[in-house]
Amino acid sequence: MRFSKLARSIRKFNTHILAIFLGVILTVTSLRVLPSAAEPGPNPVTELSTKVAQKPSSATAVIGSHSFVTAAVNRVGSAVVRIDTERTITRRNDPMLEDPFFRRFFGDSFPQQSPTEQLRGLGSGFILDKSGVILTNAHVVDKADKVTVRLKDGRTFKGKVQGIDEVTDLAVVKINAGKDLPVAPLGDSDNVEVGDWAIAVGNPLGFDNTVTLGIVSTLKRSSAQVGISDKRLDFIQTDAAINPGNSGGPLLNGLGEVIGINTAIRADAMGIGFAIPIDKAKAIAAQLQRDGKVAHPYLGVQMVTLTPELAKQNNTDPNSMFAIPEVTGVLVMRVVPNSPAATAGIRRGDVIVQIDNKAITSAEQLQGVVEDSTLGQTLQVKVQRGNQTQMLSVRTAELKDLS
Repeated sequence: MRFSKLARSIRKFNTHILAIFLGVILTVTSLRVLPSAAEPGPNPVTELSTKVAQKPSSATAVIGSHSFVTAAVNRVGSAVVRIDTERTITRRNDPMLEDPFFRRFFGDSFPQQSPTEQLRGLGSGFILDKSGVILTNAHVVDKADKVTVRLKDGRTFKGKVQGIDEVTDLAVVKINAGKDLPVAPLGDSDNVEVGDWAIAVGNPLGFDNTVTLGIVSTLKRSSAQVGISDKRLDFIQTDAAINPGNSGGPLLNGLGEVIGINTAIRADAMGIGFAIPIDKAKAIAAQLQRDGKVAHPYLGVQMVTLTPELAKQNNTDPNSMFAIPEVTGVLVMRVVPNSPAATAGIRRGDVIVQIDNKAITSAEQLQGVVEDSTLGQTLQVKVQRGNQTQMLSVRTAELKDLS
């Protein structure tokens, strides 16, 4: 009797265990094959892999934390070059060392003055065309007597500077390798967004073929904000490590496409570097290859961004030299004599509020509008002069001297 009850209990227990076991199997099977809570669709892991392959993002870490960086660098690496320069400068002789008394006193041990000195420089660049056309910074090769280009495979060639544009700090160098060379793929800097991957490749401090990784920190950082007001540039700011020697090298996106040319750093900061957008550089490089120089249009005004608050602050200052309209625009601080602005009648104290029906809100914006115009183009400039509004026609001319 007791045995029969025990047997029935065991069978019941086994039945529960089997049910639980089958339930677990069904649950696990459901988790493995269920594509979504609704109708069947693509496998989510496959979908994620496809998205990462199309545009690398933080999700890449799930698939392989370094795979997209490796692929990006391999795509462009052979097209990145090292540029060594030599420049001869003339020293000013020290009059004291020319004094006969000192020469008699010191005799043969008297220090000899060298009339010249050799300065060496280092930078980076990348190949734009398979024929050996290289894009770099103007400050890398400016005034160089000798330019030597070294490829990643160790071969070296004499470089010839085809053109330099100091206004945008860009230069084109040509080498003759005797055969086709690898070319860096160019991206679209207009499509770059803050937070995108940024990969810097170059030769910082002489350490060849160095790669650093970061993100795009911000866009359209003006040259005035960076501290180089004599340039006409809006920079890509990045926290990818950039050091002396990186100048002229490429800044890549996650796909290995060049989105900028590494150009400037802040010596008093860490993780703040600046690159010239490639869309700007492509247009300049084309002109340098064709003409050896770039013709930049200009108006001939020195200016600052004006806000109603700044104008009001000026107008309430008893030491202010003149009243300023309390509007948003660009305040003209000085008009260059014989410039297009002077010819058109623009005066000091005018506030430029509009060009060709487009509102002007900052000095950087006005500079960009002028830079994007063509030489000899007539711009309709609206200025606020005191309580009056003036419409002036300004015909742009070529910028001849940065000073």
